[in-house]
Amino acid sequence: MRQTTLCYIEHDGQYLMLHRTKKEHDASQGKWIGVGGKCEADESPDECMLREVKEETGLAIDHWRYRGIVTFISDIWPCEYMHLFTADSWTGEMRDCDEGELQWIDKGDLFDLSLWEGDRIFLKLIMDEKQPFFSLKLTYKGDELVDARLDGRKI
Repeated sequence: MRQTTLCYIEHDGQYLMLHRTKKEHDASQGKWIGVGGKCEADESPDECMLREVKEETGLAIDHWRYRGIVTFISDIWPCEYMHLFTADSWTGEMRDCDEGELQWIDKGDLFDLSLWEGDRIFLKLIMDEKQPFFSLKLTYKGDELVDARLDGRKI
């Protein structure tokens, strides 16, 4: 099972989004996602998130929340546990990303972007500040979301 992280950095009613356009053979080619990547050996999820955000954006996160874990099941991609974070404080200057274009997007405009269907579910969950830590299981056949379960219940 592959371990990854994804962070949605928030500022003034916007999230920093990555439009995946530069990597060859990218499962998320053309999609808009948060910032993150694969965990390395002996790395905790928060250490991975901090490293990945710094590598992809140049920003050093200094305040974050661990929001949930998303289990991805797919018939074409490896199974994955994705640790989901939000952040609202950082230092440093943003730089270009070698995986795509970084852009601040108003929260109200997020759902107009090309997103994975499962991402639409967990974005709504993280936008709800009352939502506690959650476990979300997403099952895909190809690019189609065929099942979603929040804390074990079908949604």
